[in-house]
Amino acid sequence: MTDNPAQPPRLSHRTRPGVKRLPSWWLLPAGALLGAMAGGAYGVAKPPQYTATSSVVAVAAGRSDVDCADALGFAQAYGRVAPQLAVLGDAQVTAGVPAATLRESVQVATSPDAPMVSVSATSSSPGQAADIANAVSGALVTQAGHTKTTTGIRLERLSRALRPTEPSSPSWKLTLLVGASAGGLLGGLALLVRPRRSADAGVAQATVPGPTHAADAHGMLG
Repeated sequence: MTDNPAQPPRLSHRTRPGVKRLPSWWLLPAGALLGAMAGGAYGVAKPPQYTATSSVVAVAAGRSDVDCADALGFAQAYGRVAPQLAVLGDAQVTAGVPAATLRESVQVATSPDAPMVSVSATSSSPGQAADIANAVSGALVTQAGHTKTTTGIRLERLSRALRPTEPSSPSWKLTLLVGASAGGLLGGLALLVRPRRSADAGVAQATVPGPTHAADAHGMLG
């Protein structure tokens, strides 16, 4: 009788000697490192931005039937009018930039308690930021002057925009930290959704021995 020796169990690719798996937590430092590199590169490559602010205040234009509540209401209205083309069209001549650039760089804010309008302009040039803010606020004062007889309210310049000395955009150190935090967060999320290995993934898979030959079967019966 000839025996069919059992074949040695085949090892899966996960349990072969010499193959080491990375620990599951490696996604966290890898994500933080990649995020820090991307954030730092963004902060270095992007030019710094500067912001200058000019303010105007709404006051009565000599009419006795106008009070503080009217001035506050018109200040809110002029704050909504400032980004419109009628004002920016006049400001672009003084600022020396197109109206589309003014619309992208200008932000207008009003106060719920005071009849004041703040015009902020952002640019890569400190001088241009101040020029844009002063040009828009000046155009707004001019527009209010055209209707002061009807409204009883005029705008006066409260403060002129000065050339900023420090950038308002975040530094490369801050963008590096933000990138590292975002990368670590993404790495943690990837770790949570990463499929887990089954309990028997590392167990060797044995093969079933092949059937014996017919002659061996007859020998066993005899």
